[in-house]
Amino acid sequence: MSRRGDMTQQVGLWRLNLVRLMFILIVLGLGWRLADLQIFNPDFLRYQGDARHLRQVPVVAHRGMILDSQGEPLAISTPVHSVWLNPQDVALDEPKLPSLAVMLGQNIREIQEKIATNQSREFVYLKRRVTPELADQVKQLNIRGVALQREYKRYYPAGEVASHIVGFTNIDDIGQEGLELTYDAVLTGRSGLKRMVRDSRGNYVEGGELIRPAKAGENIQLSMDLRLQYLTYQALKNAVTEHSAKAGTAVVIDIHSGEVLAMANQPSFNPNNRHGLRASDFRNRAVTDLFEPGSTVKPFTVTSGIKSGKYDLNTIINTHPGVFRVSGHSIRDYRDYGEIDLATLIQKSSNIAASKIALDLDPDELWHDFARFGLGNATGAYFPGEAMGTMPDLSSWRKLDIATMGYGYGLSTSALQLARAYSVLGSGGILKPVTFVKTDETPKGRRVFSADIMSQVITMMEKVVEPGGTGTRASVANYRVAGKSGTAKKAISGGYADDRYQSVFAGLIPASSPRLAMVVMVDEPRGEEYYGGAVAAPVFAEVMTGAMRLLNIAPDALPSTQMQVAHK
Repeated sequence: MSRRGDMTQQVGLWRLNLVRLMFILIVLGLGWRLADLQIFNPDFLRYQGDARHLRQVPVVAHRGMILDSQGEPLAISTPVHSVWLNPQDVALDEPKLPSLAVMLGQNIREIQEKIATNQSREFVYLKRRVTPELADQVKQLNIRGVALQREYKRYYPAGEVASHIVGFTNIDDIGQEGLELTYDAVLTGRSGLKRMVRDSRGNYVEGGELIRPAKAGENIQLSMDLRLQYLTYQALKNAVTEHSAKAGTAVVIDIHSGEVLAMANQPSFNPNNRHGLRASDFRNRAVTDLFEPGSTVKPFTVTSGIKSGKYDLNTIINTHPGVFRVSGHSIRDYRDYGEIDLATLIQKSSNIAASKIALDLDPDELWHDFARFGLGNATGAYFPGEAMGTMPDLSSWRKLDIATMGYGYGLSTSALQLARAYSVLGSGGILKPVTFVKTDETPKGRRVFSADIMSQVITMMEKVVEPGGTGTRASVANYRVAGKSGTAKKAISGGYADDRYQSVFAGLIPASSPRLAMVVMVDEPRGEEYYGGAVAAPVFAEVMTGAMRLLNIAPDALPSTQMQVAHK
């Protein structure tokens, strides 16, 4: 028994020593691991901690403002919050999720599906750009893994008045239409980067370390004068409504600088609320839509005639009996004007006289003279979707094509391009690029016609607005106006519609030293009045009356008694 007891005691002692050895080894192992983590490899724990609590969060850059020529804001970015969640931190059975869903106006199942299907991600939006009140409510719920992110929302103070020029951005603040798209690279800033700490609930702790500062986008100042823009928009809208027209567009250009001072379209849209709108609602008709300009090109035909040396102020053209046959087709005037000079051609808008001039000129030279006015060429405005217009193909030009081009059929232009062409008349024969951005330097441009010819044509165009002309409704009190009305049948498949018209008026003011060029086009006016002089000309008069006052442009047609007082 004594021997067996000793053996038992020895076995027990061996086991005890084994346990002691194991404990010693464990302690040594732990000690070595502790020394390795704390002394030899301290970055490991720091990395693990950072991986769980540190995040590099982007700092959203402020998008630059768009301003009018007087510094009035047309597009600004306001700070808002968006609600997001980390699917790895939000439990599917989180008791506060139903309340969150109600707040956001979403289905609880949709939120749970986002959590379940995005377990590999750490960031999923729930709702973008919420109101400050809703952001506070979400914050007060204090749900683990649900947080707010600061962003910016684009706001357009002028609303639909300037929408087609300014355009808009998408929900990520990227330009989609208009000048927001054209100058997106300039307006868009560079996002910054910040290292933030998350607490145990997954929410970011205030403060953080700035790694890279955000750089705000640059501001853009437009040439548009918001005061003049309001005038143009309202006058055009009233005309479209009064004549139950399909659409309308109007453009005002500063002749000296080529700056677009106003550009309006109907129908318009509100960029602050685009719900239910179609893509076609966003297009800027003044830039993208083409139309046959009709009689508004007759001053160009007369210009080409005078430039050729075959015509002058005293040339007489026989338009009797009011019908002119060309290649089996009849070209008609409103009535038989008999023998008329060039001034009467423009004043009465004779299709026959314009056709005879066109047919008498070298076709190649006539085509190039129209091109010298900028027709069929880009305006230099670099506006998204700008249409260049079309000119007849010289290689397949027939006699009838030449005749109809003389009074504005067979070619197409945009309202902006036509306004630029009229600015050539007003600038004394200088073709300049068009710009939507305010400029401090007057562009030199390129001379395309002599100043003398332009002066002669402008003098003839003044008779259009005087009694007996086709555009008397375009007159502006105390100012000389040079203009031309146009009424073109609308092109349809297989020819021209007999009851659908595009009414146009293009003009310059003050005629003695033109400062502004304006084009008004009303598409498909309905009713008894559809002529350009009756539908579009009054818009010109209304806008220019206000423009002369706003821009402080001196009158050039004061009554004699007023002129004497002014000189004193």
